[in-house]
Amino acid sequence: MDKTWITKPKNSREYLDGVEKFLNFAFENGSINGMIRCPCRTCYNNNYYTREVVLEHLLWYGFPQGYTNWICHGEIGLSSSNPICFEDYPPNLHNRNDIMQCSTEDGMRSLIQDALEQTFGESSVPSESTSTYNTLLQECEQPLYPGCEKFSKISFLVQLYHIKCLNGWTTKSFSMLLQLLKDAFPNESSLPSSSYEAKKLIKDLGLSYEKIHACPNDCMLYWGEKKDDISCYICKSSRWISSENKNDTSEAIDVSRKYKKPAKVLRYFPVIPRLKRLYMSYKTASSMRWHATDRKDDGILRHPADGYAWKSFDERYPDFASDSRNVRLGLATDGFNPFGIMSTTYSMWPVVLIPYNLPPWMCMKQSSFILSMLIPGEKGPGNDIDVFLQPLIVELKQLWVGVDAFDCSFKQNFQLRGALLWTINDFPAYASLSGWSTKGRLACPCCGKSTNSRWLKNGGKFCYMGHRRWLDPNHSYRFQKYQFDGMNELDISPISPSGSDVLAQTEHIVCHYGKASKFYKKRLREEIQEIDQGVNNDVPEHDNCKQELEFMPHNEECKAWKKRSIFFELPYWKFNLLRHNLDVMHIEKNVCDNFITTFLNIDGKTKDNLKARLDLQDMGIRHHLHPQKQPSGRFILPHACYTMLANEKCIFLKMLKELKVPDGYLSFKFSRGVNLKEKKIINLKSHDYHILMQDLLPLVVRASMKKQKEVVAIVSEISSFFKALCSKSLDPRELDQLESRVALALCHMEKGLSSEFFDYYGSFNNPS
Repeated sequence: MDKTWITKPKNSREYLDGVEKFLNFAFENGSINGMIRCPCRTCYNNNYYTREVVLEHLLWYGFPQGYTNWICHGEIGLSSSNPICFEDYPPNLHNRNDIMQCSTEDGMRSLIQDALEQTFGESSVPSESTSTYNTLLQECEQPLYPGCEKFSKISFLVQLYHIKCLNGWTTKSFSMLLQLLKDAFPNESSLPSSSYEAKKLIKDLGLSYEKIHACPNDCMLYWGEKKDDISCYICKSSRWISSENKNDTSEAIDVSRKYKKPAKVLRYFPVIPRLKRLYMSYKTASSMRWHATDRKDDGILRHPADGYAWKSFDERYPDFASDSRNVRLGLATDGFNPFGIMSTTYSMWPVVLIPYNLPPWMCMKQSSFILSMLIPGEKGPGNDIDVFLQPLIVELKQLWVGVDAFDCSFKQNFQLRGALLWTINDFPAYASLSGWSTKGRLACPCCGKSTNSRWLKNGGKFCYMGHRRWLDPNHSYRFQKYQFDGMNELDISPISPSGSDVLAQTEHIVCHYGKASKFYKKRLREEIQEIDQGVNNDVPEHDNCKQELEFMPHNEECKAWKKRSIFFELPYWKFNLLRHNLDVMHIEKNVCDNFITTFLNIDGKTKDNLKARLDLQDMGIRHHLHPQKQPSGRFILPHACYTMLANEKCIFLKMLKELKVPDGYLSFKFSRGVNLKEKKIINLKSHDYHILMQDLLPLVVRASMKKQKEVVAIVSEISSFFKALCSKSLDPRELDQLESRVALALCHMEKGLSSEFFDYYGSFNNPS
């Protein structure tokens, strides 16, 4: 019988016909009670199944190439010219009984074969270290201790190491546990006795990372040509920490030490090997082509591939779009405190990549995220994040050109390419990544110089209103100046700048990276002031200052740019339509928190206070809310429709406190965060705000503020907008209506709420 079909791709006609012939032969000669042993790469003839199940396994997991003599399925007689090949079976099995008893319950062998090497013949094998591969396969077959059938050495170690990472065990505690288990197991146990030995084995699985030293002031990385430097070429800070004097910046610091502790370490996880690994697994290789093969193209937005930004990129780069295996990536980053809610102030920034080739139910799972780096603290990188992104940008450039990869589903090598489409982050991180300052008069990066801002004299901050610009030119709200900010609105909605516009605006910007550069900038301003006053104009050391003065931006829009983003080093970045995106969960949290704190009039957080009322008085609007000064000098604030009375607060909080919802709908601590005594809500998670904003807040506001119909309408409109925006599918024809609805809702908010409600542009203030 011809068995060459075993080496054919699983989706080929030869393979499908061969599987049918095998099943017919096996059920005629080796079936027991209508079942046969399943020979797939997962079962290895260990389990009995019906014909339908075996067929499914062979089509999904594949037929082992080493199983060419079907001795477990009724084939008898082995010729010496065609012996059994044990290539796909554990190397210590040498007879039929061993094959029949072969068990791979932990799946580690299949995992390593997918991750490191596929046995498809010498001409198609991807270039990986065969010695490491063979060693790992041997470790997979080595039992944890003699007689252990459930765990091999490596499967037990991987699971134990996973628990260590999930629970934040220290290296010392992990070593102590390994030593205890080593003593508890029989003497012949193969378990490592220390964390160091365990890490050496884990690294061979491709779970290693690069440690790149960084300047403690975030000026530079000791990487590339500067990897052997011992001090920062900008601020002269030492690369190492001195145990005697941590503040010493001498270049010759602690030279006598055999081991020097770096001042700051960037942990970088190379991206290209993990993208290759996606195509070396049967389960993910085909899913990476889902956007081109299985996506329903009916004009409805369900996946980034349905959007105009994706399609525009494909039209500009047809050679990239011609191969559906080329990877589209998104980048997300934000700061967090790795020490939890302790009083320690520390901000670490993970940078995560999301492969959008996968279907929606896979690409947004945590298991699909690719951690590319961990930027250390103690302070956030801020504008200096570009310093840490350098290794990633180099890899992204390399991906754009192409790297050799192996596709397990087609059993062939191919040229893998990748492109970064956009970033996703909150508003402060938007400033760090884009270079646009999201503070001050021109806080909106989409509006640019057309940002509508107003300085609140009493509040000491800017507020951002002007939402009437997005209404129809003849809308009545445009001319109701006393209902809004005291001025008629005649402007139209601004147009967001393109990538080419950003390049032109940042052409002459000189950026000095590093926290130490703040002192340099202060000194530069002092020298510029001396030049303007005619002092020291002839001093030679002022020549550089004059040159930098010439390159300083002179128009107000260019002053909002702090740098040209490092992403513009990517050859395609300026043509991306959506370069930076705001995370809707952060926006929902900000808006919902502003609603709740204002409704409950929580001291220190409410947007309706004496300063806000004085600002209304200065603007000459809403006279019924102006503060009333008493003879004693104190002010009385008239009651506003958007603040609850005492009985309304009780109804509002009691409904949330006694709310009964299905498990997982809200966090288990939600009811604990509702404080009836102090009449406030604390310690809610972002998911809680998400549910509150979309589902619960309109209901409890309607029940507690029955007479305030305007406030109820505002909350319902905003809630409806977020619910539509976060739906699993969107009709592009409805997006224009949705934009008009939210513009009108924002005007209602501006008309009915305090001006301080709009003090943060990132909360929710640009309908576009």
